[in-house]
Amino acid sequence: MRLAIISDLHIGYERFSDDALLQARRALEAAHADADAVLIPGDIFDNRTPKPEVIASAMRLFREFSGMEWTAKPAEAGEPGARAPIVVIPGTHERRAQDIENPVSLLSIAGFVVDASNRRATLEKDGEKVSIFGIAGVSEERFGEILSKLNPEPEPGAFNILMFHQSLYELLPFSDTFLRMDMLPKGFDLYVCGHIHGRVEKKLHGSDFLIPGSTVLTQLKEGEQEGKGFYIYDTSSRTFSFRYIDSRKFVLIKEDASNRSALDVRHAIEEKVKGIASSSNSKPIIRVEITGKLREGSVNLELQPKRIAEELKDTAIVEIGSKIDAEEIGKDAEAQELRSGKLKDMSIKDYGMELFLENLRKKGYTLSIKPSDLFEVLAQEGSSRDKAISEAIALLYSSFPSASESMESS
Repeated sequence: MRLAIISDLHIGYERFSDDALLQARRALEAAHADADAVLIPGDIFDNRTPKPEVIASAMRLFREFSGMEWTAKPAEAGEPGARAPIVVIPGTHERRAQDIENPVSLLSIAGFVVDASNRRATLEKDGEKVSIFGIAGVSEERFGEILSKLNPEPEPGAFNILMFHQSLYELLPFSDTFLRMDMLPKGFDLYVCGHIHGRVEKKLHGSDFLIPGSTVLTQLKEGEQEGKGFYIYDTSSRTFSFRYIDSRKFVLIKEDASNRSALDVRHAIEEKVKGIASSSNSKPIIRVEITGKLREGSVNLELQPKRIAEELKDTAIVEIGSKIDAEEIGKDAEAQELRSGKLKDMSIKDYGMELFLENLRKKGYTLSIKPSDLFEVLAQEGSSRDKAISEAIALLYSSFPSASESMESS
């Protein structure tokens, strides 16, 4: 069976919303032309509570592909009976509190996809069976607990895949709470992971381990400069190849300003941006990182990063960061760590979660409410500060026994 592995579509990503939907469509179109089935290990949506128009655009997209003819069939379908062998799990961007519907589950309820969240889904073609055990994206602190509870095991007589959506310590050695690859159970024929936006090919327990990366630019990190696409995996030959899709070009420029004038640096940036744009079919995305110390006496304000980006907006989408920006923001150690690049492909949200958990640990947090659930309430999109605090207080209050229960226990 030929499987397309597509991840992190991020439909609804506001900054490049058109790119996200268009490039998701291109990936699915190419997959339908060359694969028997599709696996999507999380983050179909960019937001756990997407706007109605975002949900509608995703539903139209997946409805279209669910109506096409596929050679493989889902043996275990979605709630009303999915016809298309598109097997998915929710990612960390779609994560909501336990037992609350997320946007991926809506696609499953509509019958467009097979939701393999924390269970096994099976595909069949010409007598061949592919068994996919999915683990939905959860906070890093909970993954070990969920893994132990689910205890996924290979299904006899099938090609077995473990599909999940988490940070990996081997790729992001930032927090001890991150999953170590060797924690994953042995015996699976293929391991598929989402969440990380750069492409990764490794071996785990003697089997292939693949991360296809995202289909749209979101983080503008060094690892995203390679073109976007997806994997085709052949279960018979156990071989795979990466298929590129037509996607917006991204280039990271590192400009050393050491002992140069601000105007010289500015002109160099402008020339490089125009040169990259001239060789691109569509308007490229360019991130410029300025390092080093300008020549003594040079006026920092002559760089004017925002003005450079504005003047070049018809040529490219330009984002400029520099040491000057860091000095203006301040010397806070955590902010400096964010700007230093140590986080690599880690998202700001994941980093915020780690800081939140670390602070709770230092203060001896012992309540029954999981810290990750508390963080999700405080960090929910579209919520005012007062509303988020009120909901957090209500959540914390629910962990205490009521007055009557206290009296009974006494």
